[in-house]
Amino acid sequence: MLHLKTSFARRVALGALTALALAAAVPSGAASAAPEPVQWAALGDSYTAGVFVGDPRPELGSADQDGCDRTTGAYPNLVERGFTVEPPAGRTVRLTDVSCGGATIAEIATARQAPISPVQPPEGGWPSVDAQIERAGLSASTDVVTIGVGGNSLPFGKILTSCLILGTGQEDDATPCRDAYERGDFFLDPESIQDKFQRVFREYATMLEAVHDKAPNAKVITVGYPTIVPADATTCDRQDTAELAADIQDTEVRLSATHGDIAWLGQVNTELNAIIEDVTDLVDYGYTYVDVAASSVGHDACQSRATKWVEGVCGEAGPYWPTGLTVGLATLTCSDGKRATLVHPNAAGHANTATLVEAAVRKAVT
Repeated sequence: MLHLKTSFARRVALGALTALALAAAVPSGAASAAPEPVQWAALGDSYTAGVFVGDPRPELGSADQDGCDRTTGAYPNLVERGFTVEPPAGRTVRLTDVSCGGATIAEIATARQAPISPVQPPEGGWPSVDAQIERAGLSASTDVVTIGVGGNSLPFGKILTSCLILGTGQEDDATPCRDAYERGDFFLDPESIQDKFQRVFREYATMLEAVHDKAPNAKVITVGYPTIVPADATTCDRQDTAELAADIQDTEVRLSATHGDIAWLGQVNTELNAIIEDVTDLVDYGYTYVDVAASSVGHDACQSRATKWVEGVCGEAGPYWPTGLTVGLATLTCSDGKRATLVHPNAAGHANTATLVEAAVRKAVT
């Protein structure tokens, strides 16, 4: 009996010594240290910022407003909320969203931007802001960068307006806009569409190099644009401003893109996405391209209210968003409670993009 008690005491003592040794070997607090948060920077243009989807962020009247039109319904914020519910790899995520409506490729990497928000602009206009890689504070500790940009560098908005102007009164199958841009002698924009594509390719490659220089350890995810017009352009109603028609303020004129040019606009969007994907692959840093177009087929601007993920020239938007916007030489205006949405994704469109981007970020982190 005495032998059993002594053996038990020795085992207890040995266990205590082992525990002390282990405690000495582990740095204080290491056992309870939480993993480092994921540092995620969201860069991009209005298709990333949200512009009229959800509530303005910063809120209206805030001294932090910068004219970039970021909103709570934009896909970076939707993804962030998803990460709050289910953190990737058990790590919290810190989002720095510096996306800005109207941003070009150059304004992501090198150039300052003059924001163009029509919502409560200060007298004299919005002050310019730094290039987004500077605003986001990209560094060697940045884990993930998402980028959605390219359309404003064509610029797509000007091309769309040109198609509305040139198509007015033309036959359905005419292609006056495509013809002008393919010739490269269009008085409103003398740069041919092919020259635009080549320039955007170069600019996008330069931008990704600049992002890599700033954030060499980051997983970079480029985000394409959704499908904006149907494969069969003849299904678009040329007189419906909720699709691809527009009224000019203080006139009786209704601008209307032809079916031929609507189909061509779809080709332009497809080529832009192909450029983004190709450059993402060619830079050879293991970057990832997120294809938004494929999943949004059948949800374009010419679909019904319940189906579309992209608003037309006029559409549904927050009450703070204007009913008219000046684009180039024309001020496009909307009626019947519609807002000047100018072919941008709505809440459903941002939700779709959020699903794809969240999956890509999770994969990058794990």
